[in-house]
Amino acid sequence: MQMIDLTYVTDAVLIGAGATLVMDLVALVRRHVWGIPALDYALVGRWALAMRQGQFVHRTILATPPARGEIPLGWALHYLIGIGFAAVLLELLGTGWRDLSVIDLLWPALLTGVASVLAPYLILQPGFGFGIAAAHTPKPALARWRSLVAHLSFGLGLFLTALIWRLLRPDM
Repeated sequence: MQMIDLTYVTDAVLIGAGATLVMDLVALVRRHVWGIPALDYALVGRWALAMRQGQFVHRTILATPPARGEIPLGWALHYLIGIGFAAVLLELLGTGWRDLSVIDLLWPALLTGVASVLAPYLILQPGFGFGIAAAHTPKPALARWRSLVAHLSFGLGLFLTALIWRLLRPDM
């Protein structure tokens, strides 16, 4: 039986949660400064809860009645997915990520953020009934752009959180 590398798990949890928090803070700024709405994570929870009854794709999630517990579940899934993407980034970079230069850490983090937009484009938005890459929304290009900006902020969060964690970790 293989042992779990607790350092890797700790790094992934802290960097992923930190990056997701950065994404959420950028979303708050975008909403308060420019009036740009963020994803309502209750919808993520509603979608996940509907899967228990075998409903994976909705005509539109907005017409699906709210489900008990959708808000905490949606937020928990949001952070768990962020941790998952951080784990993928750390796995790809290997343990040497701690020794990378700032610029060599920046690009993989930003590319991970950009790549992570495939999840809403290909899974979440179709499941919500919005079509692949929001094709069935009133303004698909705007929806795609907003998703990309949100996920770029996640990539920036991966970078910033990894840098901060690298400075704070006592064993580095």
